Amino acid sequence: MSVFEEVVIRGETSAGRKFRPSDWAERLCGLFSMPGQGNRMCYSPHVFPVTREGVVCVVINKTLATDKPMEFAFLMGFARDNDLMVAEGRKKTRD
Repeated sequence: MSVFEEVVIRGETSAGRKFRPSDWAERLCGLFSMPGQGNRMCYSPHVFPVTREGVVCVVINKTLATDKPMEFAFLMGFARDNDLMVAEGRKKTRD
């Protein structure tokens, strides 16, 4: 049995429609961003946007569920409230 390290919120609804606005993933991940080098905002290593199979997505590291359960619940609630598809992500940590 494989253990997935990530959950992916896909930018499409259960009906197959593209989720709008087109920058939804960047906006959502921006809520969890933090200042980095040179005081520039950086995405959290636990919540960040990607494009997967041509679909804009948000990747959530599952450690967020135990480290910050309210943030994880917020993200899962966002997906549920907007009828977005949720899939398993990678089985190992990203570099």
